[in-house]
Amino acid sequence: MASQSTPRAGRPRFPDGYGVPEHTETLLPWSYAEERLTASRNYWIITVDPQGRPAATPTWGVWVEGRLYFDGAPTTRRGRNIARNPNVVVHLESGDEVVILEGTAEILSGPPDLAVAEKVAAAYSAKYAPDYTPGPDAWDAGGLFVFTPRVALGWTRFPEDTTRWELQPEQ
Repeated sequence: MASQSTPRAGRPRFPDGYGVPEHTETLLPWSYAEERLTASRNYWIITVDPQGRPAATPTWGVWVEGRLYFDGAPTTRRGRNIARNPNVVVHLESGDEVVILEGTAEILSGPPDLAVAEKVAAAYSAKYAPDYTPGPDAWDAGGLFVFTPRVALGWTRFPEDTTRWELQPEQ
């Protein structure tokens, strides 16, 4: 998948009293989020189990062409939750330079397209070597998830620069 066009930036909807400005002068650029998504070592994946209980798990992953790829067994709690309910939240580790994504995840049942697999494997190797250096055939038997964001939130100086990006139209 090619990278999306620049997402539409605006202000998030917060209750009155949070001090989020109405003007757009201090909105963060989408490049702020993409830089952090690319550089982040750990990603928190938040899923929901069949009883509606949230589950958060940290994982390694790579941001490639506007999507987050992370691997793991489909039999993990995270994998089982995603199979039942693909709605996922992704949060980076920092509470100061915040990026939060809402979207959907899916488990790829076989190898991704070779060109994508090569990019994902190269990104993993560049970020995690020597601890993890998968080849493009690493996910031929499955075990790769892809997360597609719909909406993102970010800030560095809450509430002054709090920004909401719309990556896909709301359903």
